[in-house]
Amino acid sequence: MNSFVRLLAVLGGSVVLTLVVGRLSDLLLRRADARHPETPLWNMLRRCGPSLRVLLFTAVLRGAYRQIAWQPLRDHEAAVGRTLTLVLIGAGAWCVVGVASAVVESSYARYALGTRDPSRVRRVRTQVTLIRRIVTAVVAVVAAAAMLLTFPAFRAVGTSVLASAGIIGIVAGVAAQSTLGNVFAGFQIAFGDMVRIGDTVVVDGEWGVVEEVTLTLIAVRTWDERRITMPVSYFTSRPFENWSRGGIQMTGTVFVHCDHTAPVALMREKLKEILDGCEAWDGRGWDLAVTEATPTTIVVRAIVTAKDPDLLWTARCEVREQLVAWLAEKHPYALPRVATAAAVPPPRTEARTEARTEARTEVRTGVRPPAG
Repeated sequence: MNSFVRLLAVLGGSVVLTLVVGRLSDLLLRRADARHPETPLWNMLRRCGPSLRVLLFTAVLRGAYRQIAWQPLRDHEAAVGRTLTLVLIGAGAWCVVGVASAVVESSYARYALGTRDPSRVRRVRTQVTLIRRIVTAVVAVVAAAAMLLTFPAFRAVGTSVLASAGIIGIVAGVAAQSTLGNVFAGFQIAFGDMVRIGDTVVVDGEWGVVEEVTLTLIAVRTWDERRITMPVSYFTSRPFENWSRGGIQMTGTVFVHCDHTAPVALMREKLKEILDGCEAWDGRGWDLAVTEATPTTIVVRAIVTAKDPDLLWTARCEVREQLVAWLAEKHPYALPRVATAAAVPPPRTEARTEARTEARTEVRTGVRPPAG
């Protein structure tokens, strides 16, 4: 009976102490958040409450479980202690990752609120995302190593593992050459400001927006909501178009094939009228000119500008649609046509002169010219 009471006392005391400390920490974080609303750190740290409670409960139980005079627990004391140690390490890693994420996210939030340049905000967002993933990976590796070292078998082979670490490192480096290359390329992209989350890029002929950047992969969301996942090394080893680099405003073109009789001056006036009523046009510039002439048509190029690639696409489609509709309604003769008229034969006088010339050639040379 005494052992059962001790078991309840230790478990109950651990639970009560964990709840009290967790409640106090939450109240302190709430007060700090109320006093400093401009800093989102305190509110983000409240998300670490579950991991903190698990950490406190395991730590208290790990230190007091030997006081329980319960025979089944005494028979498996080593296994229970190792289990509590493993849970303690995992909870500690969980808490560290939560605190680090809160610190990084709060720093990004404050920077985003105080910066008006969207390109800088996207750059910092990309760096923050990669830093958080790196911290999570490092903490996970350290926690896993600490868990393995709790087992005597792994401690026994520690010396031999360290002795062969050089050879293993070389073999692992050769085997994971492409993976390590992608990891280093991820660092280069994050801190070299090459590609940022939210940038509009063109890769392999596909137009899309960078949606996610990891240490090894970059996800691009296309205009039709497809996701293209590409290795990070692609962006460091091949040329690609980044439409958001140096500003997101862009200039686009609209090509229209017309007949040679098309009223170019009237088309220029109509283009200005269309752009004045187009919300996607930013008013920076426009133009219309004939850029090419073929035996059957002329190529008319219209230039429009917009604040970003999405608005530019809308402006180009609207200009093309309204300009072609206006030509079809007001100037149908200006649209391309296929010539179906019969060829005009030569005059009779020319035919007779050609026949006389062929006859004289035959008499003089004795050779009849070929027909046609």
